[in-house]
Amino acid sequence: MFGYLTARTDLLDDERAARYKACYCGLCRSLRARSGLSAGLTLNYDMSFLVLLLSSLYEPEESGGCAGCIAHPFGARPWFSSEITDYAADMNVALGYLKCLDNWEDDGSLLAVAEAGLLKRADAGIRGRYPRQCGAMENALGALAQIEAERRDAPDEAAAAFGSLMGELFVLRDDRWSASLRAMGDALGRFLYIMDACMDLGADTFRNRYNPFRRRYGLDNAAYFRDILQMLLGECLRHYDRLPLVRDKDILDNILCAGVWAQFDRKYPIPTETKEV
Repeated sequence: MFGYLTARTDLLDDERAARYKACYCGLCRSLRARSGLSAGLTLNYDMSFLVLLLSSLYEPEESGGCAGCIAHPFGARPWFSSEITDYAADMNVALGYLKCLDNWEDDGSLLAVAEAGLLKRADAGIRGRYPRQCGAMENALGALAQIEAERRDAPDEAAAAFGSLMGELFVLRDDRWSASLRAMGDALGRFLYIMDACMDLGADTFRNRYNPFRRRYGLDNAAYFRDILQMLLGECLRHYDRLPLVRDKDILDNILCAGVWAQFDRKYPIPTETKEV
């Protein structure tokens, strides 16, 4: 995804911050065990959010431990994983593979095509296990590619395409929670796409890359962007609040109410009102 679904660990106590990091380490271990060492290149904290969300909802049995790894060879680190972790790891690889292919087509990146080659075999197995999710990824990224190729000034349309991808990604199984999860994922995907467009506006304009807000380059956009993002995140939280979450809900709340804004607030800080003396 885009790297915005991260926790503000400074707002978590030591125990909850350790739990969050152990989730990430468990995801890394699952990625490498299921899809090879090269799969670790696709690792990001965004999928840790999905692990915590679905684990809080379904409460699967977890295994865990404390061990070193290639990334951190000098000291053991706590980790935990479950069937949810394995699902998120597979989705991470499938999305990473398609992103590599997209980077190859867009930029001719030799690094991207090399990474895609390393992930191709693992991706084939994941497609067999999760055809609905992988099909949604292909359709959404194809729609985005068409919008970008035509340079359409269509932020809502582009965000909807990524929202449909996230909606299917959030649905692990067809059950009583699938409608709420799909709606939440769809709204969150729209938010993330618009967030990324807001954050990358300057760089995309400079490099002549597609951005649905190119027409707003050079304007004072902080309040405009924040209003749009608050509306989209509010829709996501509306569906999120319908889910009976207990375990790790404090970490999830932290991510959705604070973590997702961390980068935006640094780039577009809220102005401090000057008090009259």
